[in-house]
Amino acid sequence: MPSREQLLQVINIQTEIAKLGLDLGGVMQYVVEQTLPLIDADGAAIELAEEGDMVYRAASGIAAPQLGLRLKVGASLSGLCIKTGEVLACIDAATDTRVDLAACNKVGLRSMLVMPLTYQGATVGVLKAVSRHVGKFQQPDITLLNMLSEVVAAAMYFSVKYDSDNLFFKATHDSMTGLANRALFMDRLHNAVARAKREQLPTGLLMMDMDGLKQINDRHGHRAGDAVLLEFAKRLQQTTRDTDLAARLGGDEFGVILTPLENPEAVTAALLRIEAAMAPPLTFESRNYQLQVSIGAVVLPQDGMEPDQLLELADKRMYAAKNLHKNQP
Repeated sequence: MPSREQLLQVINIQTEIAKLGLDLGGVMQYVVEQTLPLIDADGAAIELAEEGDMVYRAASGIAAPQLGLRLKVGASLSGLCIKTGEVLACIDAATDTRVDLAACNKVGLRSMLVMPLTYQGATVGVLKAVSRHVGKFQQPDITLLNMLSEVVAAAMYFSVKYDSDNLFFKATHDSMTGLANRALFMDRLHNAVARAKREQLPTGLLMMDMDGLKQINDRHGHRAGDAVLLEFAKRLQQTTRDTDLAARLGGDEFGVILTPLENPEAVTAALLRIEAAMAPPLTFESRNYQLQVSIGAVVLPQDGMEPDQLLELADKRMYAAKNLHKNQP
């Protein structure tokens, strides 16, 4: 049986989830983060079934770098869970013929628990806990993880009960701005890298921070800060093309995937368009606010072809731009 302390942890998790409201993406990410200390897991993920694939839509621990990873429903333990609707356990991935061994090796796991997520009578996804060690999980872990899966399933239901948007839109978009969230951004980035490798076509990646949002919140309150954030997201969306993906990655951090590109120089043109779009001040409650932005840009394939390296390079260039802005008179 789970300990008293673990049951209290579940109650605290439920309380925090209630505060997140209808932000399904936020709920999923919070649950996978809390799974680690709750059952001493090395990683956790929530995968949703989409068009024959199981897609990592939230991930933590050793699974975090695989956000956006796609597994075939017919060749993975997660896919089997979708088909059967049953709780599944893998004692040793190296010998379990039901698992996608290549994906297990990529994540770095040896054992796992997979819990079905049921929405409107259908199993639409799974909550997965993973460990680097063989035979890590026992019956009390199953009980606790099942409690969390029920919380996620309830969040799925209530997040769309009063809204015409479908489940997957809620799971892949930021609830405040309506832009793509980090999970969808990483999914599309993996796809863009695969396409760039296959077709040798240039693709652009922009990482950006809003400058001065904390100061606006501190001096003028969160109503003003939220207004500035929403206006920033609106202008960003209006500046990008239908084929591009604009995302809010968290807080005041945003990203854009630019595809297709006619040539690498088109990334610079897109960067300049975004900077120009943010230049006019926002008037909110009789006060003007500047929407300043620092942007770092990279181009595939010339700047690399690995998502983590591309993000790191774009971040470095973004912070260089931010430091330049700070030093300007």
